[in-house]
Amino acid sequence: MNKNRLEAFSDGVLAIIITIMVLEFKVPNDTTFASVIPLFHKFLSYILSFIYVGIYWNNHHHMMHTVKRVNGTILWANLHLLFWLSLIPFTTAWIGEHHFAPFPMMLYGVILLMNAIAYSILQSVILKHHGKDSLLSKALGKDYKGKASIVLYIIAVLASKYYTEIYGAIYILVALIWLIPDKRIEKIFSENE
Repeated sequence: MNKNRLEAFSDGVLAIIITIMVLEFKVPNDTTFASVIPLFHKFLSYILSFIYVGIYWNNHHHMMHTVKRVNGTILWANLHLLFWLSLIPFTTAWIGEHHFAPFPMMLYGVILLMNAIAYSILQSVILKHHGKDSLLSKALGKDYKGKASIVLYIIAVLASKYYTEIYGAIYILVALIWLIPDKRIEKIFSENE
């Protein structure tokens, strides 16, 4: 099957996710700078989540460039990823509303972990469908960044009960790791032209 509908649907869902997150901001009743200060935590949570959704969109876009065709398993794996991504606005609003309280932050980490696992599953399903000699397989190699992200999320979730300062730093660290553009797929494409 052609991959175009999968890409279009995924792009639409990700656009809606970002829209939902920004709609959580309520306009202050006042027109002073002081009226914006209470939104600080919500704004920080929005920035972090916007970066995460952007990272997933960027990497999904790159990965789909390596895909020649899709099957039902790939479609379901992609929906699985979109399901977990769709929960980001809920936890983003919760951590912003409650000033990064421990339990909402732990749940935010669980959602990030499940997103990473779902993305990994999607990659695996695509690799299985396209084979070990596919462009994606060559580009990913050992996929240290993907594996390290999952391990860091697990550490953050487990540490959140005891070391509340650590989990936020880990979530930011993982975002920074992925914020640096991943050139593996672009490099493989340029080598194979």
